[in-house]
Amino acid sequence: MCCVLRRLFINIIKMNPAPAKWYDKRDAVFVEFCVEDSRDVKIHFDKSKMDFSCISGKDNVKQHNEVEFFGEIDPKESKHRRTDRSVICCVRKAEPGKTWERLTKAKAKCNWLSVDFNNWKDWENDSDEDLAGFDKFSEIMKNMGGDDLDIDEHESGDSDDEQMPDLE
Repeated sequence: MCCVLRRLFINIIKMNPAPAKWYDKRDAVFVEFCVEDSRDVKIHFDKSKMDFSCISGKDNVKQHNEVEFFGEIDPKESKHRRTDRSVICCVRKAEPGKTWERLTKAKAKCNWLSVDFNNWKDWENDSDEDLAGFDKFSEIMKNMGGDDLDIDEHESGDSDDEQMPDLE
């Protein structure tokens, strides 16, 4: 009996929530579980929650997260993709265009969850005219030879980096 309880206790200790970061877009919420070398990835999307589990790393750490969402989702249109470094979930909102002020229904802070500020953009105040202007600007940049430029993800160059002429 003691060995069984000990083994159960060890399995409970080894099951950790996976660290994750999230960001909000107009039609979807993106959640990235930061787990390297994940195996046996299982994700179940429900109308109001998501269940994530996997085994990660060389130590075979069991990861498990259950997320009860701030709003309702479309489980059939929600998808995930596994990479060597993470598992990225595209969670389709049931009501596109509605801002999620947080990922979880509960206001309590989850120690395993953070905001992905690198991908966050305040889209709520964007009008359709602003988006059309941005699309036109992106097209102009591509026509000028800026095919590799992703305006959302790269900052503009700093004019201080240019070569200065020698002083006389």
